[in-house]
Amino acid sequence: MKNMTDLSTTLDWTQHSLRFLKKHFLVILSLGLIAGLGRSAQLSAFGDIPFAVDLALEVAIQSARILMFLFALGLTNVRSGFKRTAAVFSMKKDSSQKRRQALTKFKIHWKKMLWNLGAFLIMSFLINLFIDHVAYETCMYISLRERGILHSNASEWTIILFLKNLSVIPLTLVFNAMCLLWLINKLPVKAAQ
Repeated sequence: MKNMTDLSTTLDWTQHSLRFLKKHFLVILSLGLIAGLGRSAQLSAFGDIPFAVDLALEVAIQSARILMFLFALGLTNVRSGFKRTAAVFSMKKDSSQKRRQALTKFKIHWKKMLWNLGAFLIMSFLINLFIDHVAYETCMYISLRERGILHSNASEWTIILFLKNLSVIPLTLVFNAMCLLWLINKLPVKAAQ
């Protein structure tokens, strides 16, 4: 039982990331859907698009991802997430002290960071493995093309990048935000339910 408690405290920011994703699933899914559909459209999923539309879609995709990161970093408050991001680049005395504090925490808890990164890599690998299976080993791609949902010029990459924008990319952004919160001691003590 003690080993499970130790593992639970070791993987605290990974667990918090997963709970955050679960609790705010609809917001994260909505932003991921914007990015996924935009990326699919850029890859000719619905036919060829002009350069201006391609550029506008790229702005929408990156904006959705930035909002997702700021949403997680601010623990659902985008403004707070923006302020925390701006504080990293601030030259205030308080900011340099927080950077030193984060570096000290990193030096002391580097093993804990490796465990969390290992857990993240395993989850990402499994999700990517599943996405590749769906794209290459099922009839989803052929079925979507036959039904006219995907354009005839679209490749499997439209499905792959759509699914990545719904799964592994949001996981990565939330995980990175929780890592930063953990480093600056702002990860809530009570885990998000």
